[in-house]
Amino acid sequence: MSNHESLAGKTIHIALVLLPSYQYLDAAAPVDYINCHSKAMLTALGVSENLIAKATEMHWYYIAESAGEPVHASSGPAQIPTHSYKNPPPHLDYIIVPGADPKVPLSSDCAHFFKTYVPKLRALLTVCTGSLCIAPTGVLDGYSVCSNKFILRQLALAKELPKGINWVGDRRWIVDGKMWTGGGITAGLDLAAEFARRHFDPDIVELVKEVSEETPKPDVPDDWAKITEGLGLTSTKAT
Repeated sequence: MSNHESLAGKTIHIALVLLPSYQYLDAAAPVDYINCHSKAMLTALGVSENLIAKATEMHWYYIAESAGEPVHASSGPAQIPTHSYKNPPPHLDYIIVPGADPKVPLSSDCAHFFKTYVPKLRALLTVCTGSLCIAPTGVLDGYSVCSNKFILRQLALAKELPKGINWVGDRRWIVDGKMWTGGGITAGLDLAAEFARRHFDPDIVELVKEVSEETPKPDVPDDWAKITEGLGLTSTKAT
């Protein structure tokens, strides 16, 4: 699938993976911002029928170890998973992975889920340390990938960065093929805005920016690239 293919008037299925103690804003920002472009949200806003017709119908799923067992984030209310890694939705187009503690290993069921599903996705979106958390599965091998720069710096200095991945420290977000990865916590909103720009109807994209009072930040220049200066964590790939 092209990174610019329009989703206007189409239906998509999106999952949010709930890793233990995931960063709440990593998840809430991209989920809520992307969903603002949905047919349901635009209908609630009372916009024109013509605009609603160009909107995307979105179905959301929440996946963790056990369906129905609450998962607590870094803050906020517990989220109730709709599905488990063993019994995921029958079809997914996109998966969003918020950051958690990358030192906590994934369960075998979680790792199997990513290895099985990622090859079939239209795109995988990670925010903050989400990329570091799933790096051991191998699904990011060979790609240019962003992550939390503070953690990237710590791991780079300790020579503990996962191998096989081109870790990028000089961008706010990067799109490499079907891998969409954001930097620190708030970069998830900008990653979502870029996803919207490439996939949703332009009039809807502008409307959502207005409703949200949001001015998305580009991939470069990134004010926080200074955190990883001198570590060689750069990318020459265009987004």
